[in-house]
Amino acid sequence: MSGRCVVTLNAGSSSIKFSLIEETPGGLAPLAVGLAEMAGEKRRLTIKDGAGEVMHRAERDEDPAAPFHAEALRRILAWRQSAFPDANVVAAGHRVVHGGVNHAAPVIVTDAVLAELKTLIPLAPLHQPYNLAGIVGAREAWPHVTQVACFDTAFHRDHPYVNDTFALPREFYDEGVRRYGFHGLSYEYITRKLREVAPLYAAGRVVVAHLGNGASMCAIRDGHSIASSMGFTALDGLPMGTRCGQLDPGVVLYLMQEKGMSAEEVADLLYKRSGLLGLSGLSNDMRELLASDDPQAQRALEYFVFRIRREFGGLAAVLKGIDAIVFCGGIGEHAWQVRERVLEGMEWIGVELDRVANRADAQVISSERSRARVFVIPTDEEGMLARHALALLDGAASA
Repeated sequence: MSGRCVVTLNAGSSSIKFSLIEETPGGLAPLAVGLAEMAGEKRRLTIKDGAGEVMHRAERDEDPAAPFHAEALRRILAWRQSAFPDANVVAAGHRVVHGGVNHAAPVIVTDAVLAELKTLIPLAPLHQPYNLAGIVGAREAWPHVTQVACFDTAFHRDHPYVNDTFALPREFYDEGVRRYGFHGLSYEYITRKLREVAPLYAAGRVVVAHLGNGASMCAIRDGHSIASSMGFTALDGLPMGTRCGQLDPGVVLYLMQEKGMSAEEVADLLYKRSGLLGLSGLSNDMRELLASDDPQAQRALEYFVFRIRREFGGLAAVLKGIDAIVFCGGIGEHAWQVRERVLEGMEWIGVELDRVANRADAQVISSERSRARVFVIPTDEEGMLARHALALLDGAASA
């Protein structure tokens, strides 16, 4: 093993997704992909190779005295050193949800950068603390490895002012109350990939639907974000697995003033008990909902599809037409039933679906007669983390 390697980390409250990626002459090659998680009274570590075969699985009783992130990263490091002792790990690339106003590009993490990112915790209280805990744990576990922060908001930082602001007094905008947009690493990867497979469409007006347990949509013109369905937080826009999506702010006032709910209770409701789970009363897993005959599951699906179709109309207006549509994310890539329902009757926007290609999960699922081309492209946020980390190291070396 001679190429440079990057460890990518995506830390949540009770899990760390990670991968080991090697730089090769033919591009980036995933050597291992894993998940460390707290599951009830257990701490689990599952690691698969690049082909998806399980390489390692371990479980141990939870130790409340051992901080989850630091302990999990030590276990990941120990496994990596055992399984890939010759890996030339030069950097760790971290997904950080919020970069605020100032960060439109990845950065090498220093004490000053880490301190600044901590000030953004109020803007993403359910994501940012865990992202930063992953960085702190990695710095402790791997003190000689360069830590690189890559931001989910960065891709959207040059979108127009009208898609950056709310109709609030100007001082709130100046304080950072803005429409940031998220899933930027996914959108950036899809934009790059589309340039490879269909450069003419990539240079035009594109709507990308990142549909998974977290879901959003983005209008992109010539590779640049113009508008996103997500706003100040990753709560806005489409309904998601457990998140509500777009909501009249008066509902929050009602819940607090009339129902007596605290801010913490409202946050728990909107982030963890709403979305597909709340609507169906059954599950936040699209596969379970598609397989269910429960009327509430079907209503949850109908609402999910309705909101996606409504967002398509709005983003088409922003772009003044659509040249291409891309579906990505777990639902976007694998749930042909959702894609079919979303695109049914969308000829007015220039889309004619090829049902056979769609049900086969083909890369192009629009018919030859369709004016707008529709793609299904698997996203690769881990690959983007690795690319950014290596590019930043190369830039620092040449400076």
